[in-house]
Amino acid sequence: MKYVKSWSIFVFIFCLCFPFRVNAQTIPEEKLIALTPHWEGERFDDGRPRVPDHILERMEHVTIEEAWGIIRGEGYHNQFEGGQWRILHPEEPIVGRALTATYMPARPGVQEYIDGEGKKADRSGPPNTWPIDMLEQGDVYVADGYGKVKDGTLIGDRLGNTIYANSGNGVVFNGSSRDREGLAEIEGFNAFVRDWHPSFIQEMMLAAINGPTRIGSVTVLPGDVVLAKPEGVIFIPPHLAEQVVTRSEVIRARDAFAHERVRSGTYTAGQMDTEWTDAIEEDFRAWLQANSERLQSELGVSSRTIDNLLND
Repeated sequence: MKYVKSWSIFVFIFCLCFPFRVNAQTIPEEKLIALTPHWEGERFDDGRPRVPDHILERMEHVTIEEAWGIIRGEGYHNQFEGGQWRILHPEEPIVGRALTATYMPARPGVQEYIDGEGKKADRSGPPNTWPIDMLEQGDVYVADGYGKVKDGTLIGDRLGNTIYANSGNGVVFNGSSRDREGLAEIEGFNAFVRDWHPSFIQEMMLAAINGPTRIGSVTVLPGDVVLAKPEGVIFIPPHLAEQVVTRSEVIRARDAFAHERVRSGTYTAGQMDTEWTDAIEEDFRAWLQANSERLQSELGVSSRTIDNLLND
């Protein structure tokens, strides 16, 4: 518990140490760029890495295990949060770019400062709506509510409708939500929360938007690719997102070939679980060419990956 409090204080001080720009509670663009130095692609106006839509579409087919193994091999050991999640639609994954928010227990003097910054920035509505107003298509609203359940409900069905209208996506909260039945009626919306509760949000203040935040054991940065499935949530650094989907598709294609050939009796399981011979690799390429359309439609393997495998 002491560690959780220390982390929240660090995030809050981190954000207060940098001068605010037009948007209250956000860190400057150059600081966000400095925190994501490995990303070399397009960015949003606020500095967040903008992983392309076609990468997000391919990410839906990636398993948590595949993503975890690939980014762990790149030195990212603390990107998965399992444990207890209440999932609105367990059968539907959440994939998108993280827009982050950090909440802390309310403190009057600090809350007055936050409200004042909101007025200077022409923010409308209470602070818990500010991150929602910033969402863009493909974003996932990721918020640390320090695990608070009663009086920690960050959204209800009204804000849920606004979130989906702005992002076409869902939420991941280290906190709670209300109006489960109403949220379930929003087609395409999904939520991973710590619990559901009928109370309203009280005694919480918005410490930061679009800064580093914490979801359980994970440090989440704005622009991270969120992949949420029943096993839990993994946050993929943006510069590794394309590598994750490409390697996942290669694994998927090779596994499909191996399973089919073992079932048919062409090869043994032992032959498939060791380095393939040149003859097997040639058989795989012929099979790949013959089954390319099925791989794309049924397993989500991109034509780009298939072409690379055929030419490699």
